[in-house]
Amino acid sequence: MSVRLNHTIVHARDKRKSAVFLADILGLQPPTAYGPFMVVQIDNDVSLDYVDDAGPIQVQHYAFLVGETEWDEIFARICERGLPYWADPFKTRPGEFNTNDGGRGVYWEDPDRHMLEIITVPYGGG
Repeated sequence: MSVRLNHTIVHARDKRKSAVFLADILGLQPPTAYGPFMVVQIDNDVSLDYVDDAGPIQVQHYAFLVGETEWDEIFARICERGLPYWADPFKTRPGEFNTNDGGRGVYWEDPDRHMLEIITVPYGGG
């Protein structure tokens, strides 16, 4: 068996709210409960397992490689919700997306300020 990422735990103030937010924006199946987690299943057999955390949330970054059609659909949902977005993770280019490596990419925050990203070309792939 090769080494593959299976899941990661995402800390949130409200696991259900954050998991539903991600699944809705990305156009994925609704999250499912598993023990203390709300699980968002990603198409490549990786899951993001949201757990409630009352302490300070350590902000993380989650990047998703998507096709051109999916990028358009996800970006439309970001815009429809009036969510702020940026072309870079440092938020220096608000209201823009990037064309790094010949693809498209954009960043936005989830309810706990985790930085989410969609890209159509892997870094260094252009």
